[in-house]
Amino acid sequence: MPRWLPRAMMLALLLVGAFKLADWAFHQLIDLFVMLLVAFFLSLAIEPAVDRMAARGVRRGLGTFLVFIALAIAVAGFLTSLGTLLVDQVARIAGDLPHLVDNLIGWINRTFHQDLSPGQLQQRVLRDSGSIEKYAQQAADNVWGLSSTLVGGLFQAFTVGLFTFYLTADGPRVRRTVCSLLPPAKQAEVLRAWEIALAKTGGYLYSRALLAVASAVAHWVVFALLGLPYAGALAIWVGVMSQFVPTIGTYLAGALPVIVALTVKPVDALWVLTFVIVYQQIENYLLHPRITAKTVDVHPAVAFGSVIAGAALLGAVGALIAIPAAATLQGFVGTYVRRYEVATDPRIDRGEERRRLARERTRETASRLRRLVGSDGPEDSAGQSGDGEGS
Repeated sequence: MPRWLPRAMMLALLLVGAFKLADWAFHQLIDLFVMLLVAFFLSLAIEPAVDRMAARGVRRGLGTFLVFIALAIAVAGFLTSLGTLLVDQVARIAGDLPHLVDNLIGWINRTFHQDLSPGQLQQRVLRDSGSIEKYAQQAADNVWGLSSTLVGGLFQAFTVGLFTFYLTADGPRVRRTVCSLLPPAKQAEVLRAWEIALAKTGGYLYSRALLAVASAVAHWVVFALLGLPYAGALAIWVGVMSQFVPTIGTYLAGALPVIVALTVKPVDALWVLTFVIVYQQIENYLLHPRITAKTVDVHPAVAFGSVIAGAALLGAVGALIAIPAAATLQGFVGTYVRRYEVATDPRIDRGEERRRLARERTRETASRLRRLVGSDGPEDSAGQSGDGEGS
């Protein structure tokens, strides 16, 4: 046996063992890594506000605490308004349930030529009470699991908040610590990349917040004019859901006020749906380009693809942080990737030459028409006669 073979076999076994150990540790700590990633993006989002307060003499710890308090008040107000709306609608549905059941039975009898009655429906429900009791028992057995899931979610939220607070309050110290591990030539690049991520993430979220405020105000005015109950809560729902929930947020935002309007007056539901569609077009073509032009603009196709990729990698958390991550990556590409001027080629812009010639012909026709109209005016004729006399 060669002298080096036992040593090589031992080294291979050690490497396999180290890989297995690292793989096991990574899978055990994957939740911690996800929470750190979410906390990092949240710290990037709120650090510009803390930096502005620090520039005015406020300590970073106090500034971060004030930002957290403001966010907690906003979230609590949002959940309270939605909870009040939900309780009121559930109570209204429970009060109207007998009338709704009578209408449903009448519709079934007319449509399917049946002869049902509330008494028969009650007998069927009582006959199936065993199944209902079984489902209720299963739900009761799952209460402990639901409670543990809720407690785990609260613990994760507290952990993310704690990491976010320290990453924001100690932002300069964190950057200094990271740069101290790198040679001087790499420190400038790391700080530059950090600044791009900070600007893109904060700019994206602040632009979304501004669009949410504009959407909430516009919908509140319309809902109040229509006399919808809880117009303010519905407007806040539309503003938040349409801007901060990717891909399907617009549909979820418009569905709730339409349903509420249906319970009040069906004609109002049509007006609400019309305004939601019209405002979406105004936002897409007027407000969104003007606001994101000063912060960050992510192409809709890129945003949709990033949401799908984020959801596939990290689930709901990945879908929420996918668009800020895409904005940051777009900033990296725009900064570090060198671009070259593309030569004019008909294979690139098919039909562009025809469109350019058509635009030039349109401009020439318009200028000729303006000269023709101007030469026939009385002022132009007087000017020409004056020029003739002077000459």
